[in-house]
Amino acid sequence: MYRVKLTEFEGPLDLLLFFIKRDELDITNIPISRITQEFLEYLHLMASLDLEVAGDFIVMAATLMQIKVRMLLPRDESAPDEEDPRAELVRRLIEYKRFKEMAQEFGSMEEEQRKVYYRRFFDADTTTLVEEEDGGFLKDISLFNLITAYKSALDQMPRKIVHEVQLMPVSVDEQMSFVLDYLRVHGPTTLLQLVAHMVEKIRIIVTVMALLELTKNKVIGLAAVEGREDIAIRPLTPLAPMALAIP
Repeated sequence: MYRVKLTEFEGPLDLLLFFIKRDELDITNIPISRITQEFLEYLHLMASLDLEVAGDFIVMAATLMQIKVRMLLPRDESAPDEEDPRAELVRRLIEYKRFKEMAQEFGSMEEEQRKVYYRRFFDADTTTLVEEEDGGFLKDISLFNLITAYKSALDQMPRKIVHEVQLMPVSVDEQMSFVLDYLRVHGPTTLLQLVAHMVEKIRIIVTVMALLELTKNKVIGLAAVEGREDIAIRPLTPLAPMALAIP
């Protein structure tokens, strides 16, 4: 069983901000019915992936449904200054977004400071500055991007009317080798292209696990694809050519 625990930094407010950023919504005028439906769909998807859904996600789902019900009720004409039911949620989102951006900025400053080493030897020397490629291993990507891309990969998988229980001899190591061989032949690709030929759900799941393992080992980099529910995949270092079998 592959279990992923959602940390406090990937909480329900992160998921709402993910929806707002992805769909380019106005954070002060949230379409509550649409957001509530998408939030509940993600909870069901996370449950199907056997992800631990924290209690905060359940509370937020209840809050969204409560706001949706309040917005369906007729407004009290005797109280023209009645507050928008979404107001409290909007305030929380704006405050959380502000602190999150500040934390990211401080994190970037800390990362830059780590590159600074105060010189102690003052004789002239010659150095070569190597420019590091911008972006790192995970660029503009979060757990929600991975879940969305995984859902898209399942959606493009051919549907079977009859379900047959079969033992699939597939392992993470095998799929890691498959990913590297694919990158050697085709170069940078995307998750949907990588799994386009796969018809078994378990093979797609193990392939996603292989991608995470390769990213952890700093062999490949992942990045969100702008405007698409997909993940870009690229090698971080030149890959050795495939060995030819000698009969």
